[in-house]
Amino acid sequence: MILSMTGFGKAVKVVNNKKITAEVKSLNSKQLDLSVRVPQGFRSTELELRNMVAHKLNRGKVDLFIFCEPIEGSTSVSVNLSVLKQYKAQLEEVASELGIAQPDDWYATLLRLPDALKNDVNVTEVTDEEVAAVKEAVAEALEALVDFRAQEGVRLDLFFKEKIEAIQQLLNSVDPYEQSRLEKIKARIYESLQKLENVAVDKNRFEQELIFYIEKLDITEEKIRLQNHLNYFLETLADATSQGKKLGFIAQEMGREINTMGSKANQAELQILVVEMKDHLEQIKEQVLNAL
Repeated sequence: MILSMTGFGKAVKVVNNKKITAEVKSLNSKQLDLSVRVPQGFRSTELELRNMVAHKLNRGKVDLFIFCEPIEGSTSVSVNLSVLKQYKAQLEEVASELGIAQPDDWYATLLRLPDALKNDVNVTEVTDEEVAAVKEAVAEALEALVDFRAQEGVRLDLFFKEKIEAIQQLLNSVDPYEQSRLEKIKARIYESLQKLENVAVDKNRFEQELIFYIEKLDITEEKIRLQNHLNYFLETLADATSQGKKLGFIAQEMGREINTMGSKANQAELQILVVEMKDHLEQIKEQVLNAL
């Protein structure tokens, strides 16, 4: 079953009047490229969270965000009296030393200063219960991301099968042109020989050289190998584990055979088929980069 590397997951936990949110998103990458952002109080868990992500997600550019905030309406705000006393004493001292007037409205002045008000919930201090809640949220977010990847994988699976079928039909369309192509090559060579004057041609030697030339233009092996690659691509697509890298390698081999067919074709109708094959294959290559 193919999986996409693109995904998003989110989970929310509420504990001790705090709302803990874990968000994880992933994009395509050749290996695991992980970025983690956690509040200061949960820094000690960052390594464990990284290990959780690495164990669950094989590849991808992954961003993990942890947010911790007080629940709206559940916190009470109070005046930080000790801080205000220190502010007032320092301001009075500054006014005395500089010979300036003290503020007319102490309330407005002091309440604008940092930490003048305090919340009962401190998001920078965490408990073991809150750390456990973060781990649970991350685990649930990762599960949601994996489910998202699976849904995108279904879309990729359908897309790949459609493109492989399109290439298969184009490959089947090559056969009718094969015999006529060789006959046209022979006829063109005979016509060129007839235009030559006073030239004696050894018929047996000519037939040998003609067979050797036509063998160089024969695309039977390329068709067989391309057919094998198409079959192998579908087999790999049906594998129980996602095989994005292998699908990419198979697509490269398919491209080699199609390019060789194009260089040997030497016929307008076959060249058109080859161009259409390349178009479908390029679309496969673009999407296979997003397959896990």
